[in-house]
Amino acid sequence: MSIKIQRATKEDVPELLGLIVELAVYEREPDAVVATPELMIKNVFENNYAEVLIARTTPEDGSKGIAVGLALYFFTYSTWLGAPGLYLEDLYVKPEYRAQGLGKRLFGELGHIAQERGCKRVEWRVLKWNKPSIDFYKECLKAESLDEWDTMRIEGQEGFDRLMSFRKN
Repeated sequence: MSIKIQRATKEDVPELLGLIVELAVYEREPDAVVATPELMIKNVFENNYAEVLIARTTPEDGSKGIAVGLALYFFTYSTWLGAPGLYLEDLYVKPEYRAQGLGKRLFGELGHIAQERGCKRVEWRVLKWNKPSIDFYKECLKAESLDEWDTMRIEGQEGFDRLMSFRKN
């Protein structure tokens, strides 16, 4: 059985959310996923805030197959480079399909998309404890760690209220 990688569609949302929940469990945040099918359809497939590649088995009988991996990404802009970049938000491959080259293939597709769209870089984050992924990124992809940067975040209504308190009209 082979695996095909293609752009996800609205019809893939239930399986995509299932993979996202599996990723959250792997990342030790099983209760963190609050996304719903409706939110994903609206924000990914209607408002186009992100795009998704889905990896799916291709059974010989012609049936749909099962979703075994995903790469969810969006585009950024670098003022220093004067060009867009591709930001990989989530990459996930089901455990039983790992170590078969599927992660490399997903990154290959991302590289193609990034180059096709004029991006000058591909970036993503990885949890510091996720040594298998870090090793894959550094050894196989030759990715570099940006240790001199910290990720900053504001979320939730309280955070937005705090930001908006600085707003002047």
